[in-house]
Amino acid sequence: MSSDRTSHTHGQRVTEPTFVAHPLDPLIASEIARARELLVGAGHMGEAVRVAQLLPLDPSKEWLAQWAPEDPIERRLEIVLLDTSDGTSRVAVVAVHGAGEVESIRDIDTAVEGQPQYIFEEYDRAASIAKASEGWQAAMHRRGLADRMELAFCAPLAPGFFGRADEANKRVVRSLTFLRDDPSDSPWAHPVEGLIVHIDLSSGTVIRVEDEGDVPVPKGHGNYSAAAQGPARTSLKPIEITQPEGPSFEVDGSLVTWENWSFRVGFNQREGLVLNQVSFRDGDEEREVLHRASVPEMVVPYGDTAPGRFWISYFDAGEYLLGKNANTLSLGCDCLGVIHYFDGFVPDDHGHPVKIPQVVCMHEEDYGILWKHTDLDGHTEVRRSRRLVVSYFSTIGNYDYGFFWYFYLDGTIQLEAKATGIVFASAGMPGSANPHAPEIAPGIFAPVHQHLFCARLDTALDGEANTLHEVEVAGIPIGPENPHGNAFTWNSRQLTSESEARRRANPAAGRVWEVRSAERTNRLGHPTAFRLLPQGQPTLMAQPESTVHSRAEFATEHLWATQYAAHERFPAGDFPNANPGGAGLPAWTQANRSLDGEDIVLWHVFGPTHVPRPEDWPIMPVDYSGFLFKPHGFLDENPAMNLPDGAVSRDGMTGACCAGGGCGCCAGDACRCGNPGCACGK
Repeated sequence: MSSDRTSHTHGQRVTEPTFVAHPLDPLIASEIARARELLVGAGHMGEAVRVAQLLPLDPSKEWLAQWAPEDPIERRLEIVLLDTSDGTSRVAVVAVHGAGEVESIRDIDTAVEGQPQYIFEEYDRAASIAKASEGWQAAMHRRGLADRMELAFCAPLAPGFFGRADEANKRVVRSLTFLRDDPSDSPWAHPVEGLIVHIDLSSGTVIRVEDEGDVPVPKGHGNYSAAAQGPARTSLKPIEITQPEGPSFEVDGSLVTWENWSFRVGFNQREGLVLNQVSFRDGDEEREVLHRASVPEMVVPYGDTAPGRFWISYFDAGEYLLGKNANTLSLGCDCLGVIHYFDGFVPDDHGHPVKIPQVVCMHEEDYGILWKHTDLDGHTEVRRSRRLVVSYFSTIGNYDYGFFWYFYLDGTIQLEAKATGIVFASAGMPGSANPHAPEIAPGIFAPVHQHLFCARLDTALDGEANTLHEVEVAGIPIGPENPHGNAFTWNSRQLTSESEARRRANPAAGRVWEVRSAERTNRLGHPTAFRLLPQGQPTLMAQPESTVHSRAEFATEHLWATQYAAHERFPAGDFPNANPGGAGLPAWTQANRSLDGEDIVLWHVFGPTHVPRPEDWPIMPVDYSGFLFKPHGFLDENPAMNLPDGAVSRDGMTGACCAGGGCGCCAGDACRCGNPGCACGK
């Protein structure tokens, strides 16, 4: 059974979802179109109404557990509707299978809940409003930039929240101006410092214009194309990745199986890539590890006090939609090797389906040594590691974010976020000092900022009944328990409630968080478990009194844990845009629900705190961050013991890693590896 159309080209396969075979399959074009049709029929899609967000609602776990492939599919979509004529907004729930119906619709109280997500057409509208305003034009004339107004780029930026009276209950963007020398020029290198246009999108008017300072516009270009950067080096020799017998994974619709792993690939407009029903095969048993895994939010708070930046705290998922801004990935550039791509469907501003081709990339890659040992007699056993990579990239304005899920042969799961793109530039006097923004190119200053991602891990360790524990190592004072001073141990304490599970990492103590089954034990009698291994980078640097602290409180801890509730999906709440604060995790955890033997969701915050450097200009090399989710007593022994010998190929003759004496590629007395140093027959 397959729920896709699979096409084949050299070195790649592409899955385009065309019908739904499983309740957790990603949305297909006809479902999005059907939802719009039902809304139109019910009178909810007037001329000025736009679709700000459209997401599938996961079926209940109880219903899903009873569902069988021969049963009908039930799919419900949650759709945020924005009336651009007056700024009012509503949330509709639409059932799209069977007869279909609009099940419910409610108004959004934007003063309390926040504003809907931005739509693409608002970006151009904001620029037009800014450029048409007398205040902006006067500022450009005053600065001697009148002849460059046509090529100016007016960036539409989320406003944060500051409770200003003239912004109350309005759909606001703030616009900063950047110049271009020509239509192909990168604008980010030419900021017009101190010019800020505050815009009410609903009324199409300018709230106010700030024009402070007379810092010269930097002249150096920030272009990064091959043509702009000169001839490419010729010293690198080709690296070719081949799998002559094809990849080791199999794809059936959204279902992926690879070695002991199986999971379903999902994709939506807000979170982007979603992994469902992640299981590890142990013998003949499929053992669930995660019910659902995604990165549902991230915040990018800036640490600069300047008028054009103190308010910046982008929520790139909740305000701009990571999935909607996802890239089409290219073989040989974004992904290497034998690739399987998944297409994705999202709605446009009018609610029509749009395909993002090749939005998710999947491939295998070598990962060095998995395990090795050389015996006293010189005999060596070695096994090579490889990992399955599932990834996507999203571009939000000047930054690009890649999210890479890795599955390993030893049962480990890793998430790696890759931040790259163009640092957000400000202008200053060359050679001057700014405690909040180092100079990275002549006259270009890049503010300090953070990229704080939040992963949501709906755990299911051998069932939904799980417990959570904090484990760390500890030294023991010299005394009866440590007479020689060398001893140390580990301590474990259970986190039994949501308030106890608000935790910070402690790398000095090796602090990790362990999810255990409340019902199953391993052969040693201990609960089966996985450990979350954090990197322990800084949490939110903003002060508790700041509005960004209130809006992004999820980023003040490395770990939160909640008892599962279907509506608790986004750690900063459903609408972080212009939200006054307190939504999401801080609100939910006030109930202080039990985590003892419950269905537990982990929320893990990670990501870089970025003090920019000259090497980050004009394009920032990838900054890596992430975490490991690793079995710890989940399995009874190393699950990679049955891997083939890395020194012998499948024909048992041609060695893959012959490096000299003692290599393991001999066939009788004859050496089949062609290595003159091989000891075979000597």
